[in-house]
Amino acid sequence: MIRIILFLFTNLAVMLMFGLILNLTKIDTNSLYSLVIISGLLGFSGSLISLFMSKWIALYSVQGKIIKNPNNKTEQWLINTIHYYSNKIGINIPEIAIFPAEDINAFATGFGKNSSLIAVSSGLLNKMNINEAEAVLAHEISHISNGDMITMTLIQGVINSIVIFFSRLFANIIAMNFFNNKEDTDNNQITITYIIISTILDIIFGIIANIIVLWFSRNREFYADAGSAKLVGKYNMIAALEKLKMSSEPEEPKNITTLCIHGKNTSILQLFRSHPSLEQRITALYNEQYM
Repeated sequence: MIRIILFLFTNLAVMLMFGLILNLTKIDTNSLYSLVIISGLLGFSGSLISLFMSKWIALYSVQGKIIKNPNNKTEQWLINTIHYYSNKIGINIPEIAIFPAEDINAFATGFGKNSSLIAVSSGLLNKMNINEAEAVLAHEISHISNGDMITMTLIQGVINSIVIFFSRLFANIIAMNFFNNKEDTDNNQITITYIIISTILDIIFGIIANIIVLWFSRNREFYADAGSAKLVGKYNMIAALEKLKMSSEPEEPKNITTLCIHGKNTSILQLFRSHPSLEQRITALYNEQYM
């Protein structure tokens, strides 16, 4: 129920923003070209803002702490290892953080290769051996090297724009046709009907769009695993994934587990999972499918 209410408020906010932009820019609302412009602006704005704020949001969500000066040998090893593999693969040194969690996990985020962050859980540092931990770090560095943060933002922006465009286009067509032959119709009735229809279409198109985004999300995990295998050896990466199978359920918030090497796959249907199963990833490495 809470998610539905939040979605309705979000849709209302989009509609208000939509109207504000139209008023400020004096764009003709009846023009398809205008609708394309507005859909693009709204579709990409949220994704880009999230990307720019991703490091702050991620650290706040997991209560992570950036390590600037190592306090012990483990932190020194973590910094040295990330520096080594970052230099080896040819990217700028990411910021490094540790967050408190019993599960074995890590994630990379940030605005591109030159402004990235790698965060690891305390559980990873306590429960993995050096080879396994190096494989996980190489996996996250591969995400950065592959430009996955930018790629997912662009994909999300394009998908958002398409959803906004078609939901508003069809809502406008349906609303206008519905009241076409009714002389006593006022603009308020048309507007309310338009908002209701566009909200319903947002839900339907949003589900379809989410399937597409999650497909890309699953595929990027395969390629990051392959990138790690090239850096540290496929058997070390396989060993790391095997260790993840024995780890406790990820404790990180949902918005963070999508980024993590070990994600929550609570959905029964593969289509709605952000990560492939660990068994699929291990099999792909054995078969060298993405290498």
